[in-house]
Amino acid sequence: MNEVKNILLAGVGGQGILLASEVIAEVMLLAGLDVKKNEIHGMSQRGGSVVSHVRYGEKVYSSIIPEGEVDILFSFELLETCRYLPLLRKNGRVVVSNWQISPPAVARGAQIYPENLEEKICQQFPSSVVIDGLNLALTAGNAKTVNTVLLGALSNILPFGRELWMEALQKMIPARLLDVNLKAFELGCGEVSQ
Repeated sequence: MNEVKNILLAGVGGQGILLASEVIAEVMLLAGLDVKKNEIHGMSQRGGSVVSHVRYGEKVYSSIIPEGEVDILFSFELLETCRYLPLLRKNGRVVVSNWQISPPAVARGAQIYPENLEEKICQQFPSSVVIDGLNLALTAGNAKTVNTVLLGALSNILPFGRELWMEALQKMIPARLLDVNLKAFELGCGEVSQ
Protein backbone atom coordinates (compact mmCIF):
# COMPACT_ATOMS: atom_id res chain seq x y z
CA MET A 1 0.00 0.00 0.00
CA ASN A 2 1.32 3.41 -0.96
CA GLU A 3 1.20 5.66 2.09
CA VAL A 4 1.76 9.31 1.27
CA LYS A 5 3.09 11.54 4.05
CA ASN A 6 2.44 15.26 4.13
CA ILE A 7 4.40 18.20 5.53
CA LEU A 8 2.96 21.69 5.39
CA LEU A 9 5.43 24.55 5.83
CA ALA A 10 4.00 27.90 6.90
CA GLY A 11 5.39 31.28 7.82
CA VAL A 12 6.04 34.80 6.65
CA GLY A 13 7.94 35.97 3.59
CA GLY A 14 11.68 36.20 4.14
CA GLN A 15 11.92 33.42 6.73
CA GLY A 16 13.50 30.87 4.39
CA ILE A 17 10.45 28.66 3.98
CA LEU A 18 11.10 27.93 0.32
CA LEU A 19 14.71 26.88 0.97
CA ALA A 20 13.54 24.66 3.82
CA SER A 21 10.99 22.98 1.54
CA GLU A 22 13.70 22.43 -1.08
CA VAL A 23 15.96 20.76 1.52
CA ILE A 24 13.14 18.54 2.79
CA ALA A 25 12.21 17.51 -0.75
CA GLU A 26 15.86 16.79 -1.56
CA VAL A 27 16.18 14.51 1.51
CA MET A 28 13.17 12.52 0.32
CA LEU A 29 14.53 12.28 -3.22
CA LEU A 30 17.89 11.08 -1.88
CA ALA A 31 15.96 8.44 0.08
CA GLY A 32 14.52 7.18 -3.22
CA LEU A 33 10.97 8.42 -2.69
CA ASP A 34 8.61 10.20 -5.03
CA VAL A 35 8.17 13.83 -3.93
CA LYS A 36 5.77 16.56 -5.00
CA LYS A 37 6.09 20.15 -3.81
CA ASN A 38 3.88 23.20 -4.16
CA GLU A 39 4.32 26.77 -2.95
CA ILE A 40 1.95 29.65 -2.35
CA HIS A 41 3.49 33.12 -2.01
CA GLY A 42 0.84 35.53 -0.74
CA MET A 43 2.42 38.99 -0.71
CA SER A 44 5.58 37.29 0.58
CA GLN A 45 7.81 40.25 -0.24
CA ARG A 46 5.69 42.41 2.06
CA GLY A 47 5.83 40.05 5.02
CA GLY A 48 2.75 38.12 3.94
CA SER A 49 1.97 34.46 4.35
CA VAL A 50 4.05 31.81 2.58
CA VAL A 51 2.99 28.17 2.47
CA SER A 52 4.70 25.16 0.94
CA HIS A 53 3.28 21.65 0.57
CA VAL A 54 5.69 18.70 0.54
CA ARG A 55 4.24 15.24 -0.11
CA TYR A 56 6.30 12.07 -0.29
CA GLY A 57 5.83 8.33 -0.63
CA GLU A 58 6.29 5.48 -3.06
CA LYS A 59 4.10 7.30 -5.59
CA VAL A 60 2.60 10.76 -5.13
CA TYR A 61 -0.02 11.99 -7.60
CA SER A 62 -0.73 15.52 -6.40
CA SER A 63 1.35 18.31 -4.91
CA ILE A 64 -1.53 19.71 -2.85
CA ILE A 65 -2.16 18.25 0.61
CA PRO A 66 -5.86 17.47 1.08
CA GLU A 67 -7.53 19.22 4.01
CA GLY A 68 -7.16 17.28 7.24
CA GLU A 69 -4.23 15.18 5.98
CA VAL A 70 -1.21 17.20 7.14
CA ASP A 71 1.06 14.88 9.15
CA ILE A 72 3.51 17.60 10.22
CA LEU A 73 2.90 21.33 10.35
CA PHE A 74 6.42 22.79 10.09
CA SER A 75 6.02 26.43 10.90
CA PHE A 76 8.21 29.48 11.35
CA GLU A 77 5.82 31.81 13.20
CA LEU A 78 3.15 31.24 15.87
CA LEU A 79 0.19 33.06 14.33
CA GLU A 80 0.77 31.39 10.95
CA THR A 81 0.87 28.06 12.78
CA CYS A 82 -2.55 28.68 14.30
CA ARG A 83 -3.95 29.60 10.90
CA TYR A 84 -3.11 26.13 9.54
CA LEU A 85 -3.85 23.92 12.59
CA PRO A 86 -7.25 22.88 11.14
CA LEU A 87 -5.42 21.16 8.26
CA LEU A 88 -3.61 18.72 10.56
CA ARG A 89 -4.60 15.09 10.99
CA LYS A 90 -6.06 14.24 14.37
CA ASN A 91 -2.72 12.75 15.47
CA GLY A 92 -0.65 15.31 13.54
CA ARG A 93 2.46 16.96 14.87
CA VAL A 94 3.62 20.58 14.98
CA VAL A 95 7.23 21.76 14.79
CA VAL A 96 7.29 25.53 15.26
CA SER A 97 9.55 28.42 16.12
CA ASN A 98 8.16 30.62 18.90
CA TRP A 99 8.84 33.69 16.75
CA GLN A 100 6.08 36.31 16.66
CA ILE A 101 5.89 38.59 13.62
CA SER A 102 3.14 41.17 13.71
CA PRO A 103 0.94 41.18 10.59
CA PRO A 104 0.18 44.59 9.05
CA ALA A 105 -3.12 45.03 10.96
CA VAL A 106 -1.29 44.52 14.26
CA ALA A 107 1.58 46.79 13.21
CA ARG A 108 -0.96 49.54 12.40
CA GLY A 109 -2.63 49.11 15.77
CA ALA A 110 -5.94 47.97 14.24
CA GLN A 111 -5.67 44.54 15.93
CA ILE A 112 -3.67 42.95 18.72
CA TYR A 113 -1.42 39.91 18.42
CA PRO A 114 -3.22 37.00 20.14
CA GLU A 115 -1.80 35.86 23.47
CA ASN A 116 -0.81 32.38 24.65
CA LEU A 117 -0.48 30.88 21.17
CA GLU A 118 2.19 28.39 22.27
CA GLU A 119 -0.10 27.03 24.96
CA LYS A 120 -3.06 26.80 22.57
CA ILE A 121 -0.99 24.89 20.00
CA CYS A 122 0.36 22.45 22.62
CA GLN A 123 -3.09 21.90 24.14
CA GLN A 124 -4.56 21.01 20.77
CA PHE A 125 -1.54 18.94 19.63
CA PRO A 126 0.34 17.66 22.72
CA SER A 127 3.27 16.23 20.72
CA SER A 128 4.12 19.72 19.41
CA VAL A 129 7.72 20.86 19.44
CA VAL A 130 8.12 24.60 20.11
CA ILE A 131 11.65 25.91 19.59
CA ASP A 132 13.26 29.26 20.28
CA GLY A 133 14.45 29.33 16.69
CA LEU A 134 15.69 32.90 16.60
CA ASN A 135 17.89 32.59 19.69
CA LEU A 136 19.35 29.32 18.42
CA ALA A 137 20.02 30.91 15.03
CA LEU A 138 21.77 33.83 16.75
CA THR A 139 23.82 31.32 18.74
CA ALA A 140 24.81 29.69 15.45
CA GLY A 141 25.95 33.10 14.21
CA ASN A 142 23.23 34.26 11.81
CA ALA A 143 19.59 35.20 12.48
CA LYS A 144 18.68 34.02 8.98
CA THR A 145 19.35 30.38 9.91
CA VAL A 146 16.09 29.88 11.85
CA ASN A 147 14.91 27.70 8.97
CA THR A 148 17.96 25.46 9.34
CA VAL A 149 17.50 25.26 13.13
CA LEU A 150 13.96 24.01 12.50
CA LEU A 151 15.22 21.54 9.88
CA GLY A 152 17.54 20.11 12.53
CA ALA A 153 14.60 19.55 14.85
CA LEU A 154 12.55 18.02 12.03
CA SER A 155 15.40 15.65 11.14
CA ASN A 156 15.00 13.95 14.52
CA ILE A 157 11.30 13.38 13.88
CA LEU A 158 11.45 12.03 10.32
CA PRO A 159 12.80 8.54 9.53
CA PHE A 160 15.69 9.64 7.30
CA GLY A 161 19.36 9.19 8.12
CA ARG A 162 21.58 12.08 9.09
CA GLU A 163 23.77 11.54 6.02
CA LEU A 164 20.83 12.39 3.74
CA TRP A 165 20.23 15.67 5.60
CA MET A 166 23.93 16.57 5.36
CA GLU A 167 23.99 15.79 1.65
CA ALA A 168 20.85 17.84 1.02
CA LEU A 169 22.14 20.83 3.01
CA GLN A 170 25.48 20.75 1.20
CA LYS A 171 23.68 20.64 -2.14
CA MET A 172 21.11 23.38 -1.42
CA ILE A 173 23.05 25.93 0.67
CA PRO A 174 25.77 28.13 -0.87
CA ALA A 175 29.28 27.15 0.28
CA ARG A 176 29.92 30.53 1.93
CA LEU A 177 26.89 30.00 4.22
CA LEU A 178 27.27 26.26 4.81
CA ASP A 179 29.24 26.32 8.08
CA VAL A 180 26.83 28.60 9.94
CA ASN A 181 23.87 26.60 8.62
CA LEU A 182 25.40 23.30 9.70
CA LYS A 183 25.91 24.76 13.18
CA ALA A 184 22.27 25.93 13.20
CA PHE A 185 21.15 22.46 12.07
CA GLU A 186 23.06 20.83 14.95
CA LEU A 187 21.52 23.23 17.47
CA GLY A 188 18.05 22.35 16.15
CA CYS A 189 18.84 18.63 16.40
CA GLY A 190 19.66 19.15 20.06
CA GLU A 191 16.14 20.46 20.73
CA VAL A 192 14.36 17.20 19.89
CA SER A 193 15.34 13.78 21.20
CA GLN A 194 15.17 10.95 18.72
